[in-house]
Amino acid sequence: MTYPIAIHKEGDSDFLVRVPDLPGCFSAGRTVKEAILNAKEAVLCHIEGLAFDGEDIPLPSEVERFAAEKDYANSIWAVASIDISQMSGKAKKVAVNVPESLLKKIDEYALEHGESRAGLFLDAAASYIAGRRRA
Repeated sequence: MTYPIAIHKEGDSDFLVRVPDLPGCFSAGRTVKEAILNAKEAVLCHIEGLAFDGEDIPLPSEVERFAAEKDYANSIWAVASIDISQMSGKAKKVAVNVPESLLKKIDEYALEHGESRAGLFLDAAASYIAGRRRA
């Protein structure tokens, strides 16, 4: 999952990061690079908390959804790419039969987007469930 993050700096402060799709998810860093790395960790931790509490994981939005909002004026936009297969906690191994041609497409897509096969499967499942619950 790739969440847009809003990076803001005032005066001599660190770069502050907010994740609009995840209310209450904040981070910071001395540099923009550090702020983005810390944001990825914060997003993963926030998502783990939601999952632990049995809540749905919000789907990422496009930056355009938030960029024009007053709260994000003067923000620098970046993304935090999260592989939810890296979440801590108990995991179960499952066996799934996938047609070879589809698996090839899945692997190509994951490679092109810097994701793992497992992360892609989990992102797809979370997106599917969230979409069904909205309907």
